[in-house]
This record gives sequence, structure tokens and C-alpha cells, in this order.
Amino acid sequence: MDNIDIKLVALDMDGTLLNQKGEISEGNRRAIKEAENQGVHVVLSTGRAFATCNDFAKSMELQSYLITVNGSEIYNNDGDLVERHLVDSESIQWMWELSQKHGTYFWATSSDQVYRDEMPEKISDLKWLKFGFNTNDDTIRQLIMDELRTKANLEISNSSPTNIEVNALGVNKAKAINRVCSMLGLTMDHVMAVGDSLNDLAMIQEAKLGVAMGNAQQIVKDKSDWITSNNQEDGVAKAIRKWVLSN
Repeated sequence: MDNIDIKLVALDMDGTLLNQKGEISEGNRRAIKEAENQGVHVVLSTGRAFATCNDFAKSMELQSYLITVNGSEIYNNDGDLVERHLVDSESIQWMWELSQKHGTYFWATSSDQVYRDEMPEKISDLKWLKFGFNTNDDTIRQLIMDELRTKANLEISNSSPTNIEVNALGVNKAKAINRVCSMLGLTMDHVMAVGDSLNDLAMIQEAKLGVAMGNAQQIVKDKSDWITSNNQEDGVAKAIRKWVLSN
């Protein structure tokens, strides 16, 4: 791993780039800027929708693509949509009913906005990207997981130990990063991916260098190549300085 040539850094946001206050530390900002100054592409790869992550990208003056909603959408540096993968409205309806059946908190991401604990009157009228469940009840969460797995058209992950995130089958951050690499003339052999949750697992495993945060879920740590500090201790900056800026 000592002589790898990283040309693209893919960063999850919540639990990774952002600290517990939802902010980007100065240490992380400096390391990212230094990497970009060396010609490295820094790509935010997040479960968030475009509206809730684009301001962060702008604040860091990132010059590359933006991967949102777990890979459902890719935007270019001008904010133009490059690619989008939808969940059919029938599945969204079914998952909403499933959340009501089990009494969980839910959110649903459409192409226009994020709905939290309420849904539009006509679900079928909108274009959908993701549905999420959240519950502290392990038994209920497992029951929902079991029901979700009976469907063959869904991609299941999470962004925290208490939630479940559902995209269209085959949609994940790794696929989106592969697409970005193809547009940039790169391969996954030049990618470092950093994350903390199950929705980061595919990109961590497929990147040349997969980095887990110190606060990552254990399965993510187990599948990664290297573990950095947690998101309160500039874990992203430490990974960039070790594997990108020192080479």
C-alpha cells in the first residue's frame, strides 16, 4: 500500500467528513485543499440529497463531481445532473406502509425534496430516490429488514446503526464512483474511499484503498484496509495526509 497513487478521494459526509456538530473542521478543510492543489479529485459521496450537501461542497470550493443519495444521483461541478436512478413509487408506497405498520420514524427522498414523517398525498406523482427507516428497537428493525429482503428490487444499507436506507437495486456509492472515474479517465485503482456505515461498505471494498473512520461500524472496520481517527479528531485529514499528501 505504500506506493499507491491516489488520484481521487471519495468522502462520506455524516460520521466521516462532518464532526458531531455537523461541521467540517479546519484540519479537514486544509488537507482537502492541499490534495486538490496537487491535482487530486475530492468527491463527496453521501446519503444526503443535493440540497443538503451542495453548500458544503461549495464552501470547500471542490472542483469535481458530487455523488448524492447513496449513488442515486451524480452532479457535475456546475450543479448539473449527470445521472439519476429511481425507486419505483409502488415500492415507496409499500415501504411507507411498512413504517406505519411498525411505528417507526421514516424519511423519503424525492427528486425535489426530503419528506420526514409525512408523505405527499399522491406518492405516485413524484420521482423517488430513497426511503429510510429509523428505530431504536432492534427487534422491529430486524423485522423490517426481513420484509425488505423479500423484495428483489431493493438495495439495503444504513447510515447509522439504528436506521435502514433503501435505494433501487444496484445503486450504491461504489457504482457511482466507478461512473465518475470513467468520466475522469481513472479507475478504482486510483481511489481512496473513506466512510463509517454500511452505505459506505461497497466503495470501501472496491476502492484501491478503503479507509474506515475510528467511529465506524465494526463491519466497516473489518472490511477496510486501514482505520483512521474518528470524526471528532480530523480522521479524514489524517487519512489524506498519510496516503495522498505523503506519496
